[in-house]
Amino acid sequence: MNQTPSARWLALALVAMLVLAGCSVRSISDSGYDGGSPRRGAAAPSNPFYRGELSEFDVLGIDRGKTVTEQEIQQAIDSRVPVSLKRGASVMLIQSGALIPDDPMVKALEKYYTVGVFTGVPPSVQTASTDAAGNAAETYARSLRLSAARGGYEKVVVYWGLLETAQENLVTRTVSWVPVVGWALPDQRQRMRIRLKMAVIDVRSGHWEMFSPEAFDDASYSARVGRAGADQAQVWALKDKAYVAAADDLVKRYGR
Repeated sequence: MNQTPSARWLALALVAMLVLAGCSVRSISDSGYDGGSPRRGAAAPSNPFYRGELSEFDVLGIDRGKTVTEQEIQQAIDSRVPVSLKRGASVMLIQSGALIPDDPMVKALEKYYTVGVFTGVPPSVQTASTDAAGNAAETYARSLRLSAARGGYEKVVVYWGLLETAQENLVTRTVSWVPVVGWALPDQRQRMRIRLKMAVIDVRSGHWEMFSPEAFDDASYSARVGRAGADQAQVWALKDKAYVAAADDLVKRYGR
């Protein structure tokens, strides 16, 4: 079906109303407003304690430089025991990159488990300990399990998370900003998605399992005035949803 010139013009006008402004990725442990830039700018507030993320290899005790034999793989398969996490169990909770886990996650898990918290700040290269064979990853993983054992915890639960955002500038961005009864016209639509990944580690055996809970997304409109506040409200709304869903998923998967 042929479009009339006016119909084509209208379609182009509608497309032009939304122009992709940029996208960014943030850790849930460093989730302050970043202005929509791929990397934090000097003016953007940041978590002064954030030093990066824990490595999955270190947490799980996987030495990437070690030569693995087929016999070791078969032994791991034969000795495999499913991880369980029954209601009421004691859990040492770690949020990668954070001194302490976010409070909404702690509260979500406390509905089902006895929860203790532990730092998720990664050890620096200079201070990371190694064993006689130089296996830093295995040493760190055993240290986590030993810390949990001494604290009386049955399982270690470690989680990682990303906040992905994309901003779309509306046509009103070209309009001069004029206060209207205490507020400004919204000129940006921000889409945000949160994705989590969780590892459940048995303290006694070192066996582990990983899974990704349901991802959540949201969209909100904001003006330049108050944009940082709108961003943070969106961040915490998504965190609340994702953490509750993650705790429920943990019980469904491992409450056997």
